[in-house]
Parts: sequence; structure tokens; C-alpha cells
Amino acid sequence: SEVASAANLCIEIDETSLPIRPTVQSACSLMGLDPLYLANEGKSVSIVAPEDANNLLELMQSTPEGKDACIIGKVSSAHPGKVVMTTTVGGMRLVEPLTGEPLPRIC
Repeated sequence: SEVASAANLCIEIDETSLPIRPTVQSACSLMGLDPLYLANEGKSVSIVAPEDANNLLELMQSTPEGKDACIIGKVSSAHPGKVVMTTTVGGMRLVEPLTGEPLPRIC
């Protein structure tokens, strides 16, 4: 959300491309949580020119840490300053910025 707002561009996410493990999705569904708003350590989001995306993806996937890397969306001018997500059923939803304090990690 911060990047979209600062660049006054739209970040479009495809929900079917998000690498959310089935166990995490199930737990979130049971507890009424949205996995997009949970702490997630060890993840990286890269925004690159479309013509460089596949090369970067291959490079990232060639490492043990990046083996699950994937492309989850694109940048557009459709909804400046917003993050939107195409849902699994084909609808579109606004991904609101996180409000308040994130939940602390429990070790």
C-alpha cells in the first residue's frame, strides 16, 4: 500500500497466484483472519519492469531460499494509489492498508 500510494500507481494482485499454504489458509478461515494482514517473515516483494520479471523469477527460484518465488501481480494505472486484488471467484476487492498495530509474533 505504501508503494502504490507513494508512486500514485495501482498494484494489482491475483489472489490465485498468492503462495499461501493450505494449512495457513484453513487456519485463517477458521479464525476469520485475512492472511494478507498477518506477519510473514522471510518474504520479499520485488517490483521490476515487466520485461525483467521472468528473468528475476528464474534467478530467485534457482536459490534454496527463493524456490517458491512467484509472480503475484502487476503495476498499472487503473486505480492510482491503491492495491486491488482479483479474487478467486473473479471479483475485485480493495486491499486496505493495515491499520493499528500488527499482532506480535509468538515464539
